[in-house]
Amino acid sequence: MIKLSTRTIVLSAVLAAFAFGSVASAASGKRLYMTCAACHGKDGKTPLMPAYPKIAGQNKAYILQQMKDIMSGARANGQSVAMKGVMVTPEGKPRFSDEELETLADYVSKLAP
Repeated sequence: MIKLSTRTIVLSAVLAAFAFGSVASAASGKRLYMTCAACHGKDGKTPLMPAYPKIAGQNKAYILQQMKDIMSGARANGQSVAMKGVMVTPEGKPRFSDEELETLADYVSKLAP
């Protein structure tokens, strides 16, 4: 019989939780990205229209800031008006929580450019 120390058991539990969190986060990111895929393409690099940006592989912090700026109205240039309709309800409320935005930005940053 193998005898495991408490430290080994705790470390194993932490690693398992971390691994599960990463898998869950990736699945959540993919689910959230379906909102974006219609315009930016399923792969993030084949946009519906030439004026829409290719977003696959962009820096996570950059993606996150752009989404926040569009939601707040700080960014209102170019195609931002179209994107604001996706990011904000008609009543002006955010469609995504801060956690969802983080997950989405992480997912998009990991798409192959």
